[in-house]
Amino acid sequence: MKIGIHSALGSFSERWIPYCESKGIDYKLVDCYSTNIIDQLADCDALMWHFNHKGAKESKFAKQLLFSVEKAGKVVFPDYETVWHFDDKVAQKYLLEAIDAPLAPAHVFYSKKDAKRWIRQTSLPKVFKLRNGAGSDNVRLVRSVEEANRLINKAFGKGFKQYDAWGNLKERFRLFRLGKTNLWDLTKGFVRFFYPTEYARLTGKEMGYVYFQDFIPKNDCDIRVCVVGDKAFAIKRMVRENDFRASGSGFILYEKEHFNDETIRLSFDVAHKLGVQCMAFDFVFMEDKPLIVEISYGFAKEGYDDCTGYWDHDLTWHAGKFNPYAWMVDDVIKAVSRNEVGILKENHSKF
Repeated sequence: MKIGIHSALGSFSERWIPYCESKGIDYKLVDCYSTNIIDQLADCDALMWHFNHKGAKESKFAKQLLFSVEKAGKVVFPDYETVWHFDDKVAQKYLLEAIDAPLAPAHVFYSKKDAKRWIRQTSLPKVFKLRNGAGSDNVRLVRSVEEANRLINKAFGKGFKQYDAWGNLKERFRLFRLGKTNLWDLTKGFVRFFYPTEYARLTGKEMGYVYFQDFIPKNDCDIRVCVVGDKAFAIKRMVRENDFRASGSGFILYEKEHFNDETIRLSFDVAHKLGVQCMAFDFVFMEDKPLIVEISYGFAKEGYDDCTGYWDHDLTWHAGKFNPYAWMVDDVIKAVSRNEVGILKENHSKF
């Protein structure tokens, strides 16, 4: 049994590879950008690739490659069920509604006329989002019909840039003031006014639709629960100063006292319904009822190293340090074993 791993700075591979080496798990480094990647995987039973949703190259082919390798009978991480809706809030709206998950109500329109008719009749404020982006990118609170109409006109006009240079610079400056980034990072924000990211240049503008989500008031935080197989861990993210957004705020609480069993149980239930390998659920609360805002298979590793424990599927709490990236490798190995058993049964049935 051999796992092919695509190695990249900042990705889960920085934890997968040391785990494989410490446990004597057979693996090989592969290059998913290479034209002969399928040949590279010939002697592998699985492929693990934590790709970046903002990567200019990955956005062109990552999902297609993973699905193709999966179609060839190999185990992949992330697999189809886990990742087809990644970084696409519109897809997530349809998916979560289809399985009757408790989603913060979302509304998407594909004509200017329908969007403007709805905005005149609905209550405000609403949260405007583009279908992609993380860390509160491309998210704003809309407080008036006039503001909403300006966004609608732009959505069905010249469209929105994938990279908000001004918003990004403000965010870098906020983190700089908090001591969470350095002067070089702030300088890069200025440079982006003149040289947009490769991802923004290649992917073009978002247009032809508009997406609003109901604003859920009285939330000074959100709760992120990450489910990996039959285990889960969580963080509490406080909202930014004078803002409504928690994602990317940098203010995180980790102690078990900040999380209730209902939210953890719901995360396991939805993950099971979706059939995913790994999923992070972002929750806000309406009168103590948890509502999902977004979902994502990927997350920044460093934000979870201070978690104080995890839950198993029976909601039993296990205090202490843990390695969720090792769980991912272990689950892939188990899936390969199930694959091999299934192939043996199929071969025996032919005789």
